[in-house]
Amino acid sequence: MNLIGKKSVTFRLTMLFASVSTTVLLMLGLLIGSLVEGHFEELDMELLGGKMELLRHALEKVRSPQELEALPGQLEDSLVGHHGLAVRILKVDGQLLYATEGSTFPPGLLADAGKLPLRPTLWSDSENHLYRGIAALAPTGIQGMAPVVVAASTDMTHHEHFMHSFKAALWSVVGFAALLTGFLGWVAARRGLAPLREISRSAAGITANRLNRRLAVESIPVELAEVAQTLNEMLARLEESFRRLSDFSSDLAHELRTPVSNLLTQTQVTLSKTRTLDEYQDVLASNAEEFERLSRTIADMLFLAKSDNDLIVPNRETVDLAVEIASLSEFYEAWVEEKGIHLTCSGGGLVLGDRLMLRRAVGNLLSNAVRHTPEKGMITVCVADADNTCIVVSVENTGETIAPEHLPRLFDRFYRVDPSRQRFGEGAGLGLAITRSIASAHGGDVRVRSENGITAFEIWLPA
Repeated sequence: MNLIGKKSVTFRLTMLFASVSTTVLLMLGLLIGSLVEGHFEELDMELLGGKMELLRHALEKVRSPQELEALPGQLEDSLVGHHGLAVRILKVDGQLLYATEGSTFPPGLLADAGKLPLRPTLWSDSENHLYRGIAALAPTGIQGMAPVVVAASTDMTHHEHFMHSFKAALWSVVGFAALLTGFLGWVAARRGLAPLREISRSAAGITANRLNRRLAVESIPVELAEVAQTLNEMLARLEESFRRLSDFSSDLAHELRTPVSNLLTQTQVTLSKTRTLDEYQDVLASNAEEFERLSRTIADMLFLAKSDNDLIVPNRETVDLAVEIASLSEFYEAWVEEKGIHLTCSGGGLVLGDRLMLRRAVGNLLSNAVRHTPEKGMITVCVADADNTCIVVSVENTGETIAPEHLPRLFDRFYRVDPSRQRFGEGAGLGLAITRSIASAHGGDVRVRSENGITAFEIWLPA
């Protein structure tokens, strides 16, 4: 697998956490900077607003030109100690009435003095000092005199120096916090993904000889417990499949060993001396029968292998079960009469499926019933409708009751109730397994019950 260019989950989570935290810190830094600047502006406007009220109050108290001339001295006394504050008072015609030392105001500010609401104006002088100022019209107490222009400003240079230092410190803290959160994100991602690494280590130790091992779900976080449980269920299925494969291989070797050994022995004995033509023909005929049985066994095994891999796709046609069962009963008529068995068929029903497969499934049950029914016994084949949802094909025969411990395994491959009856000529023990596979391929099921000397096999098919 080419891992070039691939990023680990830890790296991706770390970058995601660092990106999100850095974005949040940047937004927080911008917000704090904006709030601090807004606070300084609020303080400046509060200072300027207070001085404008002071100047308006002083102008309203002026009642004569003489008092107006004495106003600068009063204002000087009132404005003592206010460093950075500049004030200018002038008539609408531009005549200067009062100005603090070094006060400079942009012409645009003075020209907009009559506009409301008051809007602060920012400007800088030749020495790169930054100012914030306002201007307004203020009436005097002298009758007939037009309102005068009053302008006030404050030096913001010390604010700018503070904000520059504050922002430098703020962005340094933000940068360091971003690196720290990135590192903490990496640590958190490593610790958070530790259970995944533990799952990986546990899975790496599972081999074909250790399919019984399981992941410890109780030690895994809740978010990963479902994944671990799913893996355990998969391991259980693999273990069961491997066990069935091992059993199948063992049973297959056991089933084929006897006929192959018989064929080999018979051939070696025949070749040990010269024989007549009739003797050679008898041996070849016997071998042909054995080969035919081997061929059928191999074909059955291939069918079951396809069934295990869901490769069997039945044709969909309307099948009249009554007609097929009647045909099968005629096929087994000679065998039944030979054993003196009483065979009855009843009921009927239509299903959608593969006619040949269904015929084979019912034929396997009927052949099994004839083989295990004693002489003068009874076999009953019945087709019935179960609650309008399923068609049930039942093959019931008299004989020995099968012990309950054997019933669940009757449909296993090569399984026989009597282990001593292992003669190849009696069948390889695949008929019932094939019947179950055919029923499953049609979306149905097989069941068996045995009690009081009566054994019944049932095929349940969707109606």
